Amino acid sequence: MPEKGAMHGIHAHARMLDAALERLRGLSSAGVVAHRVGGTVERFTFKGPRAAHDTLTLGVFACIHGDEPAGGLAAAELLSDLAARPSLAAGYEIHAYPAVNLPGLLAGTREKSPGVDLNRLFWQGSSEPEVVALEAELRSIKFNGLLSLHSDDTAEGIYGYAHGKLLNESLLRPALLAAGRVLPRDPRRTIDGFAADGAVLTDCFPGVLSAPPELRPAPFDIIFETPGGSDVALQASAMKEAILSVLAEYRQFIAYGDGL
Repeated sequence: MPEKGAMHGIHAHARMLDAALERLRGLSSAGVVAHRVGGTVERFTFKGPRAAHDTLTLGVFACIHGDEPAGGLAAAELLSDLAARPSLAAGYEIHAYPAVNLPGLLAGTREKSPGVDLNRLFWQGSSEPEVVALEAELRSIKFNGLLSLHSDDTAEGIYGYAHGKLLNESLLRPALLAAGRVLPRDPRRTIDGFAADGAVLTDCFPGVLSAPPELRPAPFDIIFETPGGSDVALQASAMKEAILSVLAEYRQFIAYGDGL
């Protein structure tokens, strides 16, 4: 349990996120569509202008741990920015889930409730409503890519999980470079218990949010982490830079593939 002062700060960030989501709900005329899935998780969708390629569908997931509000702020600010500058999302349909773990967010706790870490329960037969709702989304929406936003209070800088896949790593490294203009990269060779190469981790914990294991072809899947001890606004800014980099890099990858 965080100390009283820390709880006050976390609650303040929860209020900031709530205000950011309320602003998003007011952007329906600018193309931001809010929808509640499974009665428990709110999804915000924005579709950019058409591009030469088929529409690419991206899922952005945040606050699956309730004491990591920066990801939710980043997702909300990203959609607000895209609504103001739609060309940044040309060729994309973005589904953002900024507050997956609302009970944990309001309580300022990592877990939804004692012993319930939502990000260890995916594709495990969990009955937690948030997991059930997102698993249904992950099966019904044909995502080209998944981006999960997290903060790590033990990190010394930004880093990410590429899950040992070449495409993930090819997108993650430029994203770390872009985000590195805001926050430094974690220099350690071992991060969160896993081997790291230039802040890129190939292994990960079981049960994290991911595409259905049977899905082929699988979407790209990146987990981006910021140092939880840094200013929340800086973390959100670094996350936005990372996402914008992924949008640009994957668009380029698709254009290259179409030209083969």
